Amino acid sequence: MRHFDLCVVGSGPGGQKAAIQAAKLGKQVCVIEQREQVGGVAVHTGTIPSKALREVILRAGGVAPGAPRVADFREAGQRASLRALWQHYQGVIATETEIVREQLTRNDIALITGQARFDDPHTLTAIGATARETVTAEHVALAVGTVPARPPSVPFDAGTIITTDELFTLPAIPHSLIIVGGGVIGTEYASMLSVLGVRVTLIDARPRLLDFVDGELVEALQYHLRQGGMTLRLGEQVAAIRRASGAVAAAEVALESGKTVVADCLLYCVGRQGATDALRLEAAGLATDARGRLAVDQDYRTAVPHVFAVGDVIGFPALASTSMEQGRVAACRMFGAGCDSMMQTLPYGIYAVPEISMVGRTEEQLTRDGVAYETGVAQYREIARGQLLGDEIGMLKLLIAPDTRAVLGVHIIGTGATELIHIGQAVIALDGTADYFVDAVFNYPTLAECYRVAALNGLNKLPNR
Repeated sequence: MRHFDLCVVGSGPGGQKAAIQAAKLGKQVCVIEQREQVGGVAVHTGTIPSKALREVILRAGGVAPGAPRVADFREAGQRASLRALWQHYQGVIATETEIVREQLTRNDIALITGQARFDDPHTLTAIGATARETVTAEHVALAVGTVPARPPSVPFDAGTIITTDELFTLPAIPHSLIIVGGGVIGTEYASMLSVLGVRVTLIDARPRLLDFVDGELVEALQYHLRQGGMTLRLGEQVAAIRRASGAVAAAEVALESGKTVVADCLLYCVGRQGATDALRLEAAGLATDARGRLAVDQDYRTAVPHVFAVGDVIGFPALASTSMEQGRVAACRMFGAGCDSMMQTLPYGIYAVPEISMVGRTEEQLTRDGVAYETGVAQYREIARGQLLGDEIGMLKLLIAPDTRAVLGVHIIGTGATELIHIGQAVIALDGTADYFVDAVFNYPTLAECYRVAALNGLNKLPNR
């Protein structure tokens, strides 16, 4: 039986960074991964596949990815089947998997394959297909991620009523698709498949998509989606999901409002469950909530002091980027190492078409908290680079404190939003003001110029400017 300073369960983004950080501190570390390949959900069924889909679609159509148009996506969709997209996606997965494995090996981290379970608070057994291994550890980090929710009332099958785990196994691009759930995952896939030419109906019980995102950006997104042919059924409760009767396989959704929606396929995207069922957490003295998630403190420590949890299994925001930072911070905290973290300025990226990204607070949050602010807006169509890209939707919004001129939030929709956001992130983290954007020189023509235009727009509204 081998003994380690840290045993990490799960090799996704949070597990990787926890293991590597502990190894950098001179600790003996092992990672238990149930899959034969490392990388976790982020690499195999989540983050990378969904982002790869956008790039593969454009490449299949022979279009440069810089300025995608609706016509480009649709042309690419006619040339490529989901199976062809899947094959390219496998190449991306293989590369990412090898990178993760090399990082673990280079840091002398032992990799154990098998389903982990607790025997007692400090002992875990990894049960593989042909062997098992038991280890002990002073500390444990649970980074097991999540799986799509599969409520028993939904009759899932291989090709008609599916989750995101089965999407890329479809033999062909469906003509019509119902997506139930307007969160990040549902919105991303709905927008991408819609511009491919799929007739998409997106259903969500909330009155708007992405309720944590700035309302003005969501309004712009919803308008764009509708203009692209998508049907949005918002504020609608699902009464039943079933297979439609008839010779051709189809999915049917009955809404409480009395409407019925039928399509070739249904993608269920309502929530995810923590992948904790097989861990035997009770043997470690732990319990989860109804969705299989673990509660942690500000240091990512669970109710059992030597057991930490990071990533999607602890809930919102459940992003690969935030999971990485949680893993790094948890490893530092468990071994008493100092580390600075800027968790208050974490960026959010939503890879819909168009992209959305944000950092800092929203107008809704500032209004709720009684914080005064002024807005500064730049439309991409005002910027030379935006015109060159043909992006008529893009917009960058700054939220500025009137008294200190501090930047309270940055919200972007449009081409390159998830890259552009990091300029605003740096200024907020360094306690900068909107004046920086006015005084700085930006390359011309670039989308970064939006910051200057938005800052001027906002500061011009302030008294005694």
